[in-house]
Amino acid sequence: MDYFPKIEPYDSGMLDVGDGHSVYWECCGNPDGKPALYLHGGPGSGCSPSQRRFFAPDAYRVVLFDQRGSGRSRPLASESDADLRTNTTAHLIADMEALRRLHGVERWTVLGLSWGTTLGLAYAQAHPQRISAVVLALVTTTTRREVEWITRDVGRIFPREWDRFVSAVPDTLRHLPLVDAYATLLFDEDSAVRERAAREWCAWEDTHVSLAPGHRPNPRYEDPEFRLRFARLVTHYWRHAAFLEEDQLVRDAPILDGILGVLIHGRYDVSSPLDTAWRLSQRWSTSQLHVLDDAGHSGESVAVVIIDALNQFATK
Repeated sequence: MDYFPKIEPYDSGMLDVGDGHSVYWECCGNPDGKPALYLHGGPGSGCSPSQRRFFAPDAYRVVLFDQRGSGRSRPLASESDADLRTNTTAHLIADMEALRRLHGVERWTVLGLSWGTTLGLAYAQAHPQRISAVVLALVTTTTRREVEWITRDVGRIFPREWDRFVSAVPDTLRHLPLVDAYATLLFDEDSAVRERAAREWCAWEDTHVSLAPGHRPNPRYEDPEFRLRFARLVTHYWRHAAFLEEDQLVRDAPILDGILGVLIHGRYDVSSPLDTAWRLSQRWSTSQLHVLDDAGHSGESVAVVIIDALNQFATK
């Protein structure tokens, strides 16, 4: 599968967004091109150079940024004195609006993957007048029902791995939902406790996305700092159901009617079951759902449809 050629940013910087946070951003492509915004997954994964390659460099002026606490933004969620109280969906939406104003964008095309689909939907529903089109791949809405599925129910598919995941929680925390127990362990005063919790959380993350043929372990989980940062942010957002009302993003999907949307989801994606994308497509009249029979929570065929959708929106 051919992505667009590797590309370097033509501009980058740090934006002070308040609350002690500075967000890293970069601009790639054509400075006079169609504005676009990329939203990474996780939460907490940060952006990578490969994600610049979804966008036709002659057609798009794309802004990528590392969400609060991740990547090159500061402070990192992995720091010893990390405080996540000012890291919520509402804060991230405000950061995106600050970036839009910084770059003089009136409306832009939004691409989100995985957690980035939850964030993209929340942003688009809060500011539909700022959206020209939306592409969402590996669709999630981070409801409590979805979090319970991914931390408990999907264990029926991976019983051995789930048993290890549960066994890492001490008896004193077994009364809590798993996501709350792990969130507690990840801030334990004992660094060995924090490290074990981060390692086991990320091992489970790599398990529930592994159903599609050809899956390989993600090398990013080999980095202890990344594991802690990622696990802290994921559990923070999951235990609060993305700081949204239950089923809010599907309920309010008609707000986006009139905005073109492409939803892309793999049949083998058991970490984010297809029914979420399906329900969203039924409520959003100007969206199209692409179900890929050879993909899970990633895959080359997903990237093919993403690039095709962005190419079509580049001229609209």
